Amino acid sequence: MYLSIILLFFIVGTIFGSFYNVVGYRVPKGESLIYPPSHCPKCNHKLTPLELIPIFSFLFLGGKCKSCKDKISLFYPIFEFASGVLFALSYVVFGFSLDCLLSIVFISMLLIIIISDYQTMTIPDSVLIIFSLMIIVIKFFIVGVNGVGVSLLNSLIAFVFMFLLKLFGDFLFKRESMGGGDIKLMAVFGLMFGYKMAIVSVFISAVIGLPISLLLLKNNPSHEIPFGPFLAIAAILIVLLKLDFNSIINLLTI
Repeated sequence: MYLSIILLFFIVGTIFGSFYNVVGYRVPKGESLIYPPSHCPKCNHKLTPLELIPIFSFLFLGGKCKSCKDKISLFYPIFEFASGVLFALSYVVFGFSLDCLLSIVFISMLLIIIISDYQTMTIPDSVLIIFSLMIIVIKFFIVGVNGVGVSLLNSLIAFVFMFLLKLFGDFLFKRESMGGGDIKLMAVFGLMFGYKMAIVSVFISAVIGLPISLLLLKNNPSHEIPFGPFLAIAAILIVLLKLDFNSIINLLTI
């Protein structure tokens, strides 16, 4: 029964992951999520329901468009698989609970941000607002009114920290060091797991992003690298590993 539920969460995650890919690509461009329907970017072939099954459609089609035989990016099934794994892990870590729902909602936002920031260098305000409201509602049922109030205060502190960090970065590098979306995203992190861990997430994302950025810049020095995906990965690790500030401090002092 336990494995069946894990599999169910995985399947649901792949389905949502396929949808989040569309959201992350279209919303920053102001495009409709409904029209035009999913299609091949080369020949505009409208995808049938059988061609929209996460992961399996890619395998069944041999990684090629049914119509023009153009190669389908391997990114799509990998992203869908990762989404399924993250949904399943949320259940494994938190069980069938409101905390599990909170984790899935938060991770869903991060998945969309990874796509949108990577593809368009933009973190849509609409995505941050909608998911922030969902997080607040779920937190209300977990920690009550007072707990939500504390979370909102943490959100403000995290926002101010990131804004000041941006000002310092702009002064240090004599150019814009980060976008406004990263600052607003930090506010959501503060709302989700407190300002202390929100600040820690910046350092974790820097550790993750530095070697990748150096590699990309070596091949293309003029390449602009979005910071949002690294922040998202750091936040996912914090949530699923249940990291807190005290555990981080204890780890550093060993």
